[in-house]
Amino acid sequence: MPASNATALWVVATPIGNLGDISQRAVEVLNSVDCIIAEDTRHSRTLLTSMAINKPMQSLHEHNEQQRIPQLLEKANAGQQLALISDAGTPLISDPGFKLVQAFHQAGLPVSPVPGACAAIAALSVAGLPSNRFHFEGFLPAKAGARRQRLQALAGCPETMIFYESPKRLPDTLKAMIDELGEQRMACQCRELTKRFETINLKPLGELLEYVTDDTEQQRGEQVLLIRGCETGPSAETIDPVTRALYLDLCSFLPPGRAAALLSRHLDVSRKSLYQLHNQQTRS
Repeated sequence: MPASNATALWVVATPIGNLGDISQRAVEVLNSVDCIIAEDTRHSRTLLTSMAINKPMQSLHEHNEQQRIPQLLEKANAGQQLALISDAGTPLISDPGFKLVQAFHQAGLPVSPVPGACAAIAALSVAGLPSNRFHFEGFLPAKAGARRQRLQALAGCPETMIFYESPKRLPDTLKAMIDELGEQRMACQCRELTKRFETINLKPLGELLEYVTDDTEQQRGEQVLLIRGCETGPSAETIDPVTRALYLDLCSFLPPGRAAALLSRHLDVSRKSLYQLHNQQTRS
């Protein structure tokens, strides 16, 4: 099916690993447009060559997206059809392109999707964690303090949480998750999805950290981490006075999430109820 004359910008999903996951429609659209916009043209040229697609290309990444938009709008207004792809998977999911798509809408130029692979959804489908509702977080902050702060804010999230992570930060991120969410929180590591060394590991966070530490091969390749949401538990009002005082004292020396995880590990009290206590003290 050739690209429709009504569409100015196609947002086209590409494989996340296995090239066989490209759709027939994606190939047809990419063959029919006038220009393909890619985050890394060298990387994408390899993919396109494997499909015998030879089209003019233009780069679009986080450092040049705003500057590229007027030129791309000019092409579209002149009647050219454009396709946006990412390095892998569905564009805009933790990748550039939002500003471009928004600009096309604002200019009254039609935008159409060509759906396909997405690492977050592929991982959710095989993780063995609740999938009826989920929270996509993408990449956590690279700096340790900001990363822990963000995890503290997510500690009470009831939905399955989906994170992308770089291999080199994986152990530190798992340690931070244990401190802020608890070592018994169920998690799934989905590594190198659809590729030769694909691995899917569903374990409590504490065991998952041990696993990737003992087997350094698990610290290689693309990583998706899924964490079970916070399950309903006792409220802060059920905490006995001694534990309450101990927790509040610990919060003077440790981040609230870490203090809650520490007490929950050694006492018969839920981490969530302790963290609720911290939130109550903060609001009061």
